[in-house]
Amino acid sequence: MTEHVMAAIDGSSFSASVCDYAAWVSRALDAPLMFLHAVDNHPPAVEEADLSGNLRLGSREALMQELADLDEKRAKLNREQGRLMLSAAQERAAENGAPASNTRQRNGTLVETLVDYEDETRLLVLGKRGESADQASGHLGSSLERVVRELRRPILMVPRGGFSTPQKVMIAFDGSKTARKGVEMLANSPLFKGLACHVVTVGADTAEHRMALAWAVDVLQQAGHEAEGAIRAGDADATLHVYEAENDIDITVMGAYGHSRIRQLLVGSTTTSMLRNAHIPVLILR
Repeated sequence: MTEHVMAAIDGSSFSASVCDYAAWVSRALDAPLMFLHAVDNHPPAVEEADLSGNLRLGSREALMQELADLDEKRAKLNREQGRLMLSAAQERAAENGAPASNTRQRNGTLVETLVDYEDETRLLVLGKRGESADQASGHLGSSLERVVRELRRPILMVPRGGFSTPQKVMIAFDGSKTARKGVEMLANSPLFKGLACHVVTVGADTAEHRMALAWAVDVLQQAGHEAEGAIRAGDADATLHVYEAENDIDITVMGAYGHSRIRQLLVGSTTTSMLRNAHIPVLILR
């Protein structure tokens, strides 16, 4: 089965960034690109009692039929809108030099759709928030956390804003087995070829941390990367954001689950804080 770079788009202002970063990933990995759009045609349930009132039976049945007809029309319009969005995404990706892309539109929620296509996914690109949360600038899209918990594939979360080809990448590193695998992936992935790498450990400046950090920097340098390491004290999310800003980092790489502070970033309030405040793309490894 062919694995694709999957790009989830909707009507939000994040979709342009999703298209641009997905095109970059597709080119770098030399992997086919697939744009996905989930059409959720489940309107809020209408309670029987709310419609009955003093209506005669015939009038009530007519009203219910009108509502059903409206739902059908709404679903048809949603499908057509999705088709137009997918077509526009293909055109934008082609303009950005991506290989020929395909599209798929599915009825259902975003999470359901992405889980269905998990076996065909090499890497998923999606926006920080979706269409329904677009106006809430301080809100993290509810679908994002559900997708991260459900999907066992790398996920590139992109913020709203213009695309620029990444030049510097930061990896949050705690010396664990999972983090070491992340360093090795970064070192050998064509996605990061030629990028300067920063390895950052949040914690005390101990001999153990220094040894682990030296290993990570050496792996990256042996793979041909310009690499440097740093140990910073403080809260994980705030410390990493400060480092990003100070060093003009273009993309951050981090693990999803674990027991240390950094690997717990996608569990609970620390996760929400880290992703909510993200102004650059975050690649979440599983």
